[in-house]
This record gives sequence, structure tokens and C-alpha cells, in this order.
Amino acid sequence: MPELPEVETIARGVHNRTRGDRIVEVWFGSHTEPFKTAAAEQAKALEGRLIRGVNRSGKHIVCDLGPAGARHSDAQWVVHLGMTGRLVVTTPEAPVAPHTHARLTLASGREIRFVDPRRFGRLEFRDLEKKAGFAGPGKEPLTIGTDEFAKLFRGRRLAIKAALLNQSLLAGVGNIYADESLYRAGIRPRRMAGRLTRPKLERLRLAIKEVLEHAIQLGGSSVSDYVDADGVRGFFQLVHCVYLRTGLPCRRCGTPIRRILVAGRGTHYCPKCQQ
Repeated sequence: MPELPEVETIARGVHNRTRGDRIVEVWFGSHTEPFKTAAAEQAKALEGRLIRGVNRSGKHIVCDLGPAGARHSDAQWVVHLGMTGRLVVTTPEAPVAPHTHARLTLASGREIRFVDPRRFGRLEFRDLEKKAGFAGPGKEPLTIGTDEFAKLFRGRRLAIKAALLNQSLLAGVGNIYADESLYRAGIRPRRMAGRLTRPKLERLRLAIKEVLEHAIQLGGSSVSDYVDADGVRGFFQLVHCVYLRTGLPCRRCGTPIRRILVAGRGTHYCPKCQQ
């Protein structure tokens, strides 16, 4: 599943290529799974609206929309990529990939396409006069402060890896970046979250921010289906320290990387560097 760096990379790419453009025609596929708002309702609401900007909230891509000629946003198109979703900006002549569920034709001639083979992604239209703007359920890991971060894990009787995967606590951190952040912070993934000291939690907070920012700079991790808004793969997987490196030597100490299960998820760590 795309995590924060991948979603951020896609959101920035779509923003840079479509901001100020107008949606002139909308096509949706026949599968019902991707639609949190009925397809016919979304199509009618989207057509004619101006794309005022595109941003990320947690693992969601939020397109702010407004009436043509207006300076305010009155609606949002919210995209969740699910396990295998892609949101790309292309030309009408580009081959239509299998499992394409949405094509938004823009006044510039470009198209925004949503592709999702497994159909776990979701598309939603929000009328801001009837519903509040979208906000992710958890805290933003790139901006959360020391005290607020420590408060998230106070008294938590579960493994720190499991806590990091809880999107209601910290939005956007998934399996890849939880493993990489715990490695950088020197913390074992099975350590109980509520027993970590303030200094260790602060080390973890900074590690998460550093790992996520580095991953965004490299365009995210392409370990499965992920590509950015141009259809280009990311490069952060080339510098992973532990994730999917089972049995390979730790880049720091040479100890073989181990894989265990935490909260039902494959978890990778260095038994020497992480305590």
C-alpha cells in the first residue's frame, strides 16, 4: 500500500500539472467498489469545476475544487489509493491501462486517470457547503511536536511497531517506514510503546521525520505497483536499511537482518543495532 512519501509525491505531481485547470468531462468505470460517492453523482459534480490545488492528508489525496472563475474552494475530490491504486496525469492518446476506473478530461487536453487492479482504493466527492473538508484520522508525522508525539503512546500496551501502524494515532506511516524509522532510532519493533522513555520517543519522532522526508526526496519506494503522477517509479527502496532485506547484512554493523511478525505484518530489524 502506498504510504505517506508515495502519496505526497503523487499529490505534488498532480498539483504541479493540474492546478488552475478545469475538468470538462468525466468517465467512470462500471465497478462499484471504488466509489464512496455514487459514480453518477461524482461525475455531475466534478464537471466544470476548477482544480484549485492538490494536497495530501494522511494517505489520502485531496483535490480542492471551485467554480470556474472563483477564488474559493467549494468542493473536494478525495482519492485513497488502497493497495494498488495509481493516480496519473497523462494525454488522451496514452494507452488506457487495464483496471482504469476514472478518467477526468481537463481543459488543457490532459487527463487524470485512476487505476486500481485490486479495487481497494476509494473515490469520494465532498460538497463543502454540506460537509466539512476532509481530514485524516491521525496526527501528521512531518509536523507533530515532541509533547504531542509522546502523548500518543502514553500507556499503550502494544508493540511500538503496531502503534506506528495505527492510522488513528499517526497518519501515513505504514509497514515500510515504520521498519525504517525504528531502525534509525535504534528501537526494536516489539518494545512496548507505553514503556519507551521520553528520550527514545523523541529519537523515534525525529527518525520518522527524517526517513519520510528522505523518501519524499527520492520519490517514494517502488516495491510493488507504486509509480508517481508521471508513471515513474521511486528510488527510496534502493537505500532501505531493513525493509525486505531479510538475511542481508546490516548496513551499519553487518549483522544479518531478521524478519518477524508484529501485528500480523512482516517486520524487519537488526538484532544488534536495535534494542
